[in-house]
Amino acid sequence: MNKRFSFGKTFLLGFGFFGVSVIWSVYNAYVPIFLANKFHLQPVLIGFFMTLDNIAALLIQPPIGAWSDRLRTPIGRRIPFILIGAPLGALAFGLIPIQTILPLFVACTSTLLLSMALWRTPVIALMPDITPSRYRSQANGIINFMGGIGAIIAFLYGADLYDLNPAYPFWLGSVLVIFASLMVLIFIREPKEFETTDKTDPNLWVSLKKVWSEQEKSPLRILFAIFCWFVAYNAIEAFFTLYAVNHLGMAESDGARLLGQLSLFFVLMALPAGLIGGSIGRRRTIMIGIVGLTACMVAMFATPAETLSISLTRLPVLGNVPVVGVILMLAGISWALININSLPMVVDMTDDLHIGTFTGLYYLFSTMAAILGPNVNGLIIQLSGSNYSSIMVIGPIFMVLAFILMVGVRRGEAKPRVTAVQAQP
Repeated sequence: MNKRFSFGKTFLLGFGFFGVSVIWSVYNAYVPIFLANKFHLQPVLIGFFMTLDNIAALLIQPPIGAWSDRLRTPIGRRIPFILIGAPLGALAFGLIPIQTILPLFVACTSTLLLSMALWRTPVIALMPDITPSRYRSQANGIINFMGGIGAIIAFLYGADLYDLNPAYPFWLGSVLVIFASLMVLIFIREPKEFETTDKTDPNLWVSLKKVWSEQEKSPLRILFAIFCWFVAYNAIEAFFTLYAVNHLGMAESDGARLLGQLSLFFVLMALPAGLIGGSIGRRRTIMIGIVGLTACMVAMFATPAETLSISLTRLPVLGNVPVVGVILMLAGISWALININSLPMVVDMTDDLHIGTFTGLYYLFSTMAAILGPNVNGLIIQLSGSNYSSIMVIGPIFMVLAFILMVGVRRGEAKPRVTAVQAQP
């Protein structure tokens, strides 16, 4: 199949990740606050609750990725999952903030988690479906740029809406995810031809067993590196708004604005990170990002709360920028270097027939990390007497492990061009 790279088509595809990002940004910013203030749960229970989405994803996303590899329908192999999952997720998300008793709250969040797990892997697998190997870092930069725009809207504009009514950010998210999914459904056409060989049909567990038994361990090393850096990142993200309130003494909406500052610089770096990965290599770019993000986590742990809270300036859109905000901006740049180049490395360790399956493996390991991280940090907070600065302890340890694993990765760079590939506007 002769794929061509189209910036315009990739931007339109990015609306899918835009919708996913809006939902999870609002969810991660405000659900912990609801759990603490409305339902009075302890930190260790909040940590467990914030991993339920990842438990659902662990059970659903990887096999869905393999299933979407095998599926053949008139509208494609990925699109049917979006048609079902996106509207259901939008409805459940809009109902979350108006629940006043815990069982109904859990019912709404559970429906959201299941529906989002249904369509996230297929919408991400569309990127390598329509993009030749040597452009996948750049394309993933565009996709994550759009996701970052979603996070900025959720965190910065959503924070203002939250001050007006805590339900408003959720209702905004529901509208935006419907809009985003419609953009993908209207403008993206899946390839009509797929690789056909005598190979075994795509299967997650067969692929995982093969990766585990291969003599050359690059796929296994990068999957465990992904696990490590997502443990570090998710452990902090799940508790960051509570960290801002309880450790830095800020308002609830200010914690979300700080995450918005990180997201803005992630967005600004998303496209350059893909270009850097294409220029100096994906592995080297990721390792630079690991060093930078580790330094940011150590700085937030070592710097006193009074210093972190010092206001440096006020900027349009961003609002108040304290010292911790500058550190988070640097963290956003570093996270872009890591995140933009990791999925292309994984999918370029396989063939086109198994792209959805290997995307599922990517989410299998990142999801296991997202389950472990918040639970570990919830336990650490509990054991430390609700000292929220302790959330910065676990991150640097796992980032160092990720760096060590990446040293041994030898595959996953862009594949050599086999046929002429044209870039079209």
